[in-house]
Amino acid sequence: MGKVLLVLYDGGIHSQQQPQLLGTTENELGIRKWLEDQGHTLVTASDKDGENSTFDKELVDAEVIITTPFHPGYLTAERLAKAKKLKLAVTAGIGSDHVDLNAANTTNGGITVAEVTGSNVVSVAEHVIMTILILVRNFVPAHEQIKAGDWNVAAVAKNEFDLENKVVGTVAVGRIGERVLRRLKAFDCKELLYYDYQPLSPETEKEIGCRRVDDLEEMLAQCDVVTINCPLHEKTRGLFNKELISKMKPGAWLVNTARGAIVVKEDVAEALKSGHLRGYGGDVWFPQPAPKDHPLRYAEHPWGGGNAMVPHMSGTSIDAQVRYAEGTKNILESYFSGREDYRPQDLIVHKGAYATKAYGQRK
Repeated sequence: MGKVLLVLYDGGIHSQQQPQLLGTTENELGIRKWLEDQGHTLVTASDKDGENSTFDKELVDAEVIITTPFHPGYLTAERLAKAKKLKLAVTAGIGSDHVDLNAANTTNGGITVAEVTGSNVVSVAEHVIMTILILVRNFVPAHEQIKAGDWNVAAVAKNEFDLENKVVGTVAVGRIGERVLRRLKAFDCKELLYYDYQPLSPETEKEIGCRRVDDLEEMLAQCDVVTINCPLHEKTRGLFNKELISKMKPGAWLVNTARGAIVVKEDVAEALKSGHLRGYGGDVWFPQPAPKDHPLRYAEHPWGGGNAMVPHMSGTSIDAQVRYAEGTKNILESYFSGREDYRPQDLIVHKGAYATKAYGQRK
């Protein structure tokens, strides 16, 4: 029987209050009894950083490692080299960029890397829309003003706008990006744009009322709001640096619920402080958890506000946790049964080869 290593965040009292907080060390995706009834061993930990971490100590004889994008256990080439028995790495959620996929192809003759595709796309898309509205309507400083016992309409209204008649663009239009555009349709934006290597069908473009722009810089120059919805890979790492941000329309808002490393954090913070960006919001950081001195915790627009950052939570709503917990169990069942009848869309790497899914392109 196999050993399963599960890396999750600690829920504490919140896991007791909400039993469906499945992505926590206390509730363990709801799989402990199911695994142990089959004779498997489950080790659960939140301690994941450093050579003396529980993660490092336990991975050496783990057959299966499960982690999430919200509290990722980074499977580097060095760690994979120590994991002599590893056969399956599962992401409970979407996004396996915390795994060195090239190293996974050669580890132990090739391990399988899988994720629960589609489990939280609606959750993230809703968070994108919320963040756009929070930034455009200047909600955060207005709310903080009220909490402080003050009342100064002019101080917050001077940086408050309508979303209607604005140009909004998404970087990538996969499962999440398309849902964002569909939800934006109701706001009567001036234009809905997208940048992606693969176009939507003409029928879908007409239905949504969106238009593809071939050049990223050309799209950014037109947009009042830009939302990043692409995966993290070699071509997108550090994509939004000082140079690219300078191509954005002055006073634009930038939303990132994709991956923290797609932006250069210092460059985003500087653009916000200078006023070139009117606001930045989202829930992804690099590394995670974000250190206390992370510049995007504190950066603000010169007029105050413009920061709508939260912990990595968009894809881990209670509804999403139920979906990705169930999907993780299905992947484990496929593996331990020997059938290996995985959903093709869930596979990133399979036994030493990249799966047919175009990972690193669309999500």
